[in-house]
Amino acid sequence: MVKQFFIHPTAIIDEETSIGTNSKVWHFSHISSHTSIGNDCSIGQNVYIGNYVKIGNGVKIQNNVSVYEGVELEDYVFCGPSMVFTNDLTPRSKYPKGRQAYLKTLVKFGATIGANSTIVCGHTIGRWSMIGAGAVVTKDVPDYTLVVGNPARFKGYVCECGLVLNESLTCINCKRQYRKNMNSIERI
Repeated sequence: MVKQFFIHPTAIIDEETSIGTNSKVWHFSHISSHTSIGNDCSIGQNVYIGNYVKIGNGVKIQNNVSVYEGVELEDYVFCGPSMVFTNDLTPRSKYPKGRQAYLKTLVKFGATIGANSTIVCGHTIGRWSMIGAGAVVTKDVPDYTLVVGNPARFKGYVCECGLVLNESLTCINCKRQYRKNMNSIERI
């Protein structure tokens, strides 16, 4: 059977790893065992993906990103350069807890995480949300929400196309419209 994905010769792919059709793994990246990478993904240079990580279709992980065990990325997630996930709230070198203590982090469909951001474990990043560059996420982020800063805080709502929505929750670019729904918005 012919492999239908690209692995750069300097990348390390551990055993029992699944990589989907048309996906690419670039220079000096390390994909750990029991990891699943979907179709049409791009794993940039010097990326580390831990054991048992699940990555959906169409995901783009830019250079120097670490995706640790306990993280799941749904379809079409974008991880900007040098952003990082955590998986332990109280790590100690002398007292490791092991994988059973890792907190889960879910990044939902279409979310964008900006360059140099940190996602503290145990939280959910909502559908089509956007995390500004350098933000430190310490709580859940609702769907279509833009957060910035340290700690990350609400800055507005964003369209599926990526632009910040106006006060009437209409995108000036693609004309998609949204309405309030509980603590977030939804597309009309």
